[in-house]
Amino acid sequence: MYELANMNFRNHQPFVGISAFAHKGGMHTHAVTRNPSTYEHIDPLLVGNERRILVSELSGQSTILAKTTQYEIAHDRELMSRILHAVQDLEHAGYEFEAAEASFDILVKRLIGQYQPWFERLHYRVNIEHDGEHTPVTEATVKVRVGPCIEHTVSEGDGPVNALDGALRKALLTHYPNLAQMSLVDYKVRVVNGRDGTAARVRVIIESRDDRDVWGTVGVSENIIEASWLALCDSFEYKLFKDAGTNLSVSPSRSLVHSAS
Repeated sequence: MYELANMNFRNHQPFVGISAFAHKGGMHTHAVTRNPSTYEHIDPLLVGNERRILVSELSGQSTILAKTTQYEIAHDRELMSRILHAVQDLEHAGYEFEAAEASFDILVKRLIGQYQPWFERLHYRVNIEHDGEHTPVTEATVKVRVGPCIEHTVSEGDGPVNALDGALRKALLTHYPNLAQMSLVDYKVRVVNGRDGTAARVRVIIESRDDRDVWGTVGVSENIIEASWLALCDSFEYKLFKDAGTNLSVSPSRSLVHSAS
Protein backbone atom coordinates (compact mmCIF):
# COMPACT_ATOMS: atom_id res chain seq x y z
CA MET A 1 0.00 0.00 0.00
CA TYR A 2 2.83 2.40 0.82
CA GLU A 3 4.41 1.80 -2.58
CA LEU A 4 1.11 2.40 -4.41
CA ALA A 5 0.51 5.64 -2.48
CA ASN A 6 4.13 6.78 -2.95
CA MET A 7 4.56 7.12 0.82
CA ASN A 8 7.60 6.50 3.01
CA PHE A 9 7.50 3.30 5.01
CA ARG A 10 6.72 3.71 8.73
CA ASN A 11 9.47 1.68 10.36
CA HIS A 12 7.82 1.73 13.81
CA GLN A 13 4.33 0.73 12.70
CA PRO A 14 2.96 -2.04 14.95
CA PHE A 15 3.13 -5.61 13.64
CA VAL A 16 4.14 -4.81 10.03
CA GLY A 17 6.82 -2.15 10.56
CA ILE A 18 10.41 -3.30 10.06
CA SER A 19 11.21 -2.41 13.68
CA ALA A 20 8.30 -4.37 15.15
CA PHE A 21 10.37 -7.55 15.50
CA ALA A 22 13.87 -6.07 15.64
CA HIS A 23 16.27 -7.25 18.34
CA LYS A 24 19.52 -5.70 19.55
CA GLY A 25 22.10 -6.59 22.17
CA GLY A 26 24.00 -9.82 22.81
CA MET A 27 21.91 -11.27 25.65
CA HIS A 28 18.67 -10.19 23.96
CA THR A 29 19.48 -11.78 20.61
CA HIS A 30 20.83 -14.90 22.30
CA ALA A 31 17.49 -15.37 24.09
CA VAL A 32 15.47 -14.77 20.91
CA THR A 33 17.43 -17.32 18.90
CA ARG A 34 16.93 -19.90 21.66
CA ASN A 35 13.25 -19.14 22.39
CA PRO A 36 11.55 -16.37 20.36
CA SER A 37 8.57 -16.20 22.71
CA THR A 38 10.80 -14.67 25.40
CA TYR A 39 10.75 -11.35 23.53
CA GLU A 40 8.10 -11.72 20.82
CA HIS A 41 4.38 -11.62 21.62
CA ILE A 42 3.44 -13.20 18.27
CA ASP A 43 5.11 -15.07 15.44
CA PRO A 44 6.10 -12.33 12.91
CA LEU A 45 5.24 -14.65 10.01
CA LEU A 46 1.58 -14.50 11.03
CA VAL A 47 1.49 -10.80 10.09
CA GLY A 48 3.71 -11.01 7.02
CA ASN A 49 6.82 -9.77 8.81
CA GLU A 50 10.23 -11.21 9.70
CA ARG A 51 12.55 -11.16 12.69
CA ARG A 52 15.49 -8.74 12.42
CA ILE A 53 18.74 -9.08 14.38
CA LEU A 54 20.52 -5.71 14.54
CA VAL A 55 24.30 -5.40 14.55
CA SER A 56 25.69 -2.69 16.83
CA GLU A 57 28.33 -1.91 19.43
CA LEU A 58 26.20 -3.97 21.85
CA SER A 59 26.50 -7.09 19.71
CA GLY A 60 27.89 -10.30 21.10
CA GLN A 61 28.90 -13.50 19.37
CA SER A 62 25.29 -14.70 19.44
CA THR A 63 24.30 -11.68 17.31
CA ILE A 64 27.07 -12.33 14.80
CA LEU A 65 26.10 -16.01 14.75
CA ALA A 66 22.48 -15.13 13.95
CA LYS A 67 23.47 -12.64 11.22
CA THR A 68 25.92 -14.97 9.47
CA THR A 69 23.87 -18.17 9.40
CA GLN A 70 23.83 -18.25 5.58
CA TYR A 71 27.64 -18.43 5.48
CA GLU A 72 27.79 -21.61 7.62
CA ILE A 73 30.77 -20.40 9.67
CA ALA A 74 29.33 -21.03 13.15
CA HIS A 75 31.94 -23.75 13.77
CA ASP A 76 34.81 -21.25 13.37
CA ARG A 77 34.81 -19.39 16.68
CA GLU A 78 38.02 -17.54 15.85
CA LEU A 79 36.48 -16.15 12.67
CA MET A 80 33.29 -15.19 14.50
CA SER A 81 35.37 -13.35 17.08
CA ARG A 82 37.28 -11.55 14.31
CA ILE A 83 34.01 -10.39 12.73
CA LEU A 84 32.73 -9.18 16.10
CA HIS A 85 35.93 -7.22 16.81
CA ALA A 86 35.87 -5.70 13.31
CA VAL A 87 32.29 -4.52 13.84
CA GLN A 88 33.13 -3.05 17.23
CA ASP A 89 36.22 -1.25 15.86
CA LEU A 90 34.22 0.23 13.00
CA GLU A 91 31.41 1.27 15.35
CA HIS A 92 33.97 3.10 17.49
CA ALA A 93 35.22 4.83 14.34
CA GLY A 94 31.71 6.11 13.61
CA TYR A 95 30.13 3.34 11.56
CA GLU A 96 26.65 2.10 12.34
CA PHE A 97 25.23 -1.10 10.88
CA GLU A 98 21.69 -1.10 12.30
CA ALA A 99 20.37 0.66 9.18
CA ALA A 100 23.16 -0.58 6.91
CA GLU A 101 22.83 -4.35 6.82
CA ALA A 102 24.08 -4.47 3.23
CA SER A 103 27.41 -2.92 4.27
CA PHE A 104 27.63 -5.46 7.10
CA ASP A 105 27.11 -8.32 4.64
CA ILE A 106 29.89 -6.98 2.42
CA LEU A 107 32.17 -6.64 5.46
CA VAL A 108 31.53 -10.28 6.40
CA LYS A 109 32.27 -11.41 2.87
CA ARG A 110 35.61 -9.58 3.00
CA LEU A 111 36.57 -11.12 6.35
CA ILE A 112 35.74 -14.70 5.36
CA GLY A 113 37.64 -14.41 2.08
CA GLN A 114 34.66 -14.59 -0.29
CA TYR A 115 34.77 -11.00 -1.54
CA GLN A 116 35.41 -10.47 -5.25
CA PRO A 117 34.87 -6.84 -6.33
CA TRP A 118 32.57 -6.21 -9.28
CA PHE A 119 34.54 -3.10 -10.20
CA GLU A 120 37.72 -1.36 -9.09
CA ARG A 121 37.45 2.26 -7.97
CA LEU A 122 40.27 4.20 -9.60
CA HIS A 123 39.35 7.86 -9.31
CA TYR A 124 36.50 10.25 -8.70
CA ARG A 125 36.17 14.02 -8.68
CA VAL A 126 33.31 16.35 -7.84
CA ASN A 127 33.22 19.95 -9.01
CA ILE A 128 30.65 22.55 -7.90
CA GLU A 129 30.43 25.90 -9.66
CA HIS A 130 28.35 28.88 -8.58
CA ASP A 131 28.44 32.34 -10.10
CA GLY A 132 26.52 33.90 -7.23
CA GLU A 133 23.32 34.39 -9.21
CA HIS A 134 22.14 31.04 -10.54
CA THR A 135 21.64 27.53 -9.18
CA PRO A 136 24.96 25.76 -8.46
CA VAL A 137 26.09 23.32 -11.15
CA THR A 138 27.51 20.03 -9.84
CA GLU A 139 29.59 17.74 -12.03
CA ALA A 140 31.12 14.39 -11.07
CA THR A 141 33.79 12.42 -12.93
CA VAL A 142 34.27 8.72 -12.16
CA LYS A 143 36.96 6.32 -13.35
CA VAL A 144 36.56 2.59 -12.66
CA ARG A 145 37.95 -0.66 -14.00
CA VAL A 146 35.57 -3.51 -14.87
CA GLY A 147 37.60 -6.55 -15.84
CA PRO A 148 40.03 -5.39 -18.54
CA CYS A 149 37.95 -2.30 -19.37
CA ILE A 150 38.50 1.16 -17.92
CA GLU A 151 35.42 3.38 -17.88
CA HIS A 152 35.82 7.15 -17.49
CA THR A 153 32.48 8.95 -17.29
CA VAL A 154 31.05 12.31 -16.27
CA SER A 155 27.59 13.37 -15.13
CA GLU A 156 25.85 16.47 -13.86
CA GLY A 157 23.44 16.30 -10.93
CA ASP A 158 21.35 18.28 -8.48
CA GLY A 159 24.10 17.75 -5.91
CA PRO A 160 27.35 15.80 -5.42
CA VAL A 161 25.68 12.50 -4.52
CA ASN A 162 23.26 12.68 -7.45
CA ALA A 163 26.15 13.52 -9.80
CA LEU A 164 28.32 10.66 -8.47
CA ASP A 165 25.39 8.27 -8.78
CA GLY A 166 24.85 9.31 -12.39
CA ALA A 167 28.52 9.01 -13.33
CA LEU A 168 28.91 5.60 -11.67
CA ARG A 169 25.79 4.32 -13.42
CA LYS A 170 27.14 5.45 -16.79
CA ALA A 171 30.37 3.60 -16.09
CA LEU A 172 28.72 0.34 -15.02
CA LEU A 173 25.43 0.01 -16.92
CA THR A 174 27.09 -1.32 -20.07
CA HIS A 175 28.55 -4.18 -18.04
CA TYR A 176 25.69 -4.64 -15.56
CA PRO A 177 22.34 -3.62 -17.13
CA ASN A 178 20.41 -4.76 -14.02
CA LEU A 179 21.68 -1.65 -12.18
CA ALA A 180 19.01 0.29 -14.08
CA GLN A 181 16.44 -1.29 -11.71
CA MET A 182 18.11 0.28 -8.68
CA SER A 183 17.40 3.74 -7.28
CA LEU A 184 18.38 5.78 -4.23
CA VAL A 185 15.39 6.41 -1.93
CA ASP A 186 16.92 8.02 1.17
CA TYR A 187 20.11 9.81 2.18
CA LYS A 188 21.05 10.68 5.76
CA VAL A 189 24.03 12.48 7.24
CA ARG A 190 25.00 12.43 10.91
CA VAL A 191 27.92 14.14 12.64
CA VAL A 192 29.93 11.57 14.61
CA ASN A 193 32.22 13.78 16.71
CA GLY A 194 30.55 17.18 16.87
CA ARG A 195 33.25 18.71 19.10
CA ASP A 196 35.52 18.96 16.06
CA GLY A 197 33.17 21.44 14.38
CA THR A 198 33.40 21.60 10.60
CA ALA A 199 36.30 19.10 10.68
CA ALA A 200 34.10 16.47 12.35
CA ARG A 201 33.75 12.97 10.99
CA VAL A 202 30.38 12.33 9.37
CA ARG A 203 28.35 9.18 8.81
CA VAL A 204 26.36 8.84 5.61
CA ILE A 205 23.63 6.21 5.30
CA ILE A 206 22.13 5.57 1.88
CA GLU A 207 18.95 3.56 1.39
CA SER A 208 18.44 2.01 -2.03
CA ARG A 209 15.79 -0.15 -3.62
CA ASP A 210 14.98 -2.22 -6.68
CA ASP A 211 11.77 -3.98 -7.67
CA ARG A 212 12.14 -6.53 -4.84
CA ASP A 213 14.16 -5.22 -1.90
CA VAL A 214 15.23 -2.19 0.10
CA TRP A 215 18.73 -2.08 1.60
CA GLY A 216 21.00 0.32 3.47
CA THR A 217 24.72 1.07 3.24
CA VAL A 218 27.06 3.29 5.26
CA GLY A 219 30.23 5.33 4.78
CA VAL A 220 32.24 7.35 7.31
CA SER A 221 34.85 10.05 6.69
CA GLU A 222 35.87 13.57 7.67
CA ASN A 223 34.92 14.41 4.07
CA ILE A 224 31.18 14.20 3.42
CA ILE A 225 31.74 13.46 -0.29
CA GLU A 226 34.08 10.58 0.53
CA ALA A 227 31.61 9.17 3.07
CA SER A 228 28.86 9.40 0.44
CA TRP A 229 31.08 7.73 -2.17
CA LEU A 230 31.84 4.79 0.16
CA ALA A 231 28.16 4.24 0.94
CA LEU A 232 27.18 4.62 -2.73
CA CYS A 233 29.74 2.06 -3.94
CA ASP A 234 28.61 -0.42 -1.30
CA SER A 235 25.04 0.02 -2.50
CA PHE A 236 25.99 -0.75 -6.11
CA GLU A 237 28.08 -3.76 -5.11
CA TYR A 238 25.34 -5.14 -2.90
CA LYS A 239 22.85 -4.95 -5.77
CA LEU A 240 25.26 -6.91 -7.98
CA PHE A 241 25.98 -9.53 -5.31
CA LYS A 242 22.27 -9.91 -4.60
CA ASP A 243 21.30 -10.38 -8.23
CA ALA A 244 24.11 -12.88 -8.75
CA GLY A 245 22.50 -15.11 -6.12
CA THR A 246 25.41 -15.13 -3.67
CA ASN A 247 25.00 -15.56 0.08
CA LEU A 248 24.61 -11.81 0.48
CA SER A 249 20.99 -11.10 1.29
CA VAL A 250 19.01 -8.26 2.75
CA SER A 251 16.89 -9.02 5.79
CA PRO A 252 13.60 -10.45 4.45
CA SER A 253 11.64 -7.89 6.44
CA ARG A 254 13.15 -5.23 4.20
CA SER A 255 11.56 -6.73 1.09
CA LEU A 256 8.95 -4.61 -0.64
CA VAL A 257 6.36 -7.35 -0.17
CA HIS A 258 6.53 -7.04 3.62
CA SER A 259 7.11 -3.29 3.71
CA ALA A 260 4.00 -2.69 1.65
CA SER A 261 1.79 -4.63 4.04
